[in-house]
Amino acid sequence: MLEEVERWLDRRSWSVADRPLERILAAKRNTKVSVVLPALNEEATVGDIVAVIRRELMSEAVPLVDELVVIDSGSTDRTAEVAAAAGARVVARDAILPRIPAVPGKGEVLWRSLMVTSGDVVCFVDADLRDFSADFVSGIVGPLLTDPDVDFVKAMYDRPFGDTPGQGGRVTELVARPLLNLHWPRLAGFVQPLGGEYAARRSLLERLPFPVGYGVELGLLVDALHTVGLDALAQVDVGVRKHRHQDGQALGRMAAAIYRTAQLRLSRGHLVRPRLTQFERGEKGFEPRTYDVDTEERPPMAEITEYAHRRVA
Repeated sequence: MLEEVERWLDRRSWSVADRPLERILAAKRNTKVSVVLPALNEEATVGDIVAVIRRELMSEAVPLVDELVVIDSGSTDRTAEVAAAAGARVVARDAILPRIPAVPGKGEVLWRSLMVTSGDVVCFVDADLRDFSADFVSGIVGPLLTDPDVDFVKAMYDRPFGDTPGQGGRVTELVARPLLNLHWPRLAGFVQPLGGEYAARRSLLERLPFPVGYGVELGLLVDALHTVGLDALAQVDVGVRKHRHQDGQALGRMAAAIYRTAQLRLSRGHLVRPRLTQFERGEKGFEPRTYDVDTEERPPMAEITEYAHRRVA
């Protein structure tokens, strides 16, 4: 590990216990905090997450979060209804920036969320978490409120796979971590580079391009490094993360999108064949299934006319 990264780990890796809520609230002052949950068919978990945030971080006694928004990415279940009943403002992905047709993908939803939130600090939380703790929000928002030199904070945590501790995050260990260590070694200190829980200053997010799909976490991390430098990045240990696990084929598609995101940042060149073929056993043996790999990115939100007009208004 680079000496610079070792120093960074000492200076920019914390535990949620390092910043009690009282200290965070005292530092908040007039800073507005928005929490965004991107959601697609998450009726089983989204309501509990919203309820915890409202109860523990949006009360008169603990007014840490000012805005809680669920962006529904075309759910076919009761995600929107459950989230609204729990107290979130629910916005349909396709209703945001209708001039630009939406494409499927998590990054697309996160990018559009900047148009319908107003927080100076924006915190993203995946909507499939189980046994959710408010520490996932307060832990990563805290450094942004208490340290003006920090611009981007990732959550770090244990990721059990079923009942087995420490075996989650397969794409992280097999794809993302090797890519970062080999090509962006200054980011080698991040424990969960692909984690969906992170917070950043709006002033940074609006300057970054957003890969529309699974590559969004790696893309934002790499681009944040190049935009504000390693010392402006940080991570906070928030405990244990439990969520729904993807099957092997879905992980393969995720890995391809992440590799493509890295490749684009390494070369900014043309991809010869941005497609991935996988195999499933059918009646006649193994049958190929070919998927397009995400090859689109949204530009920095600061370049979008509607966003600029909204800020002026």
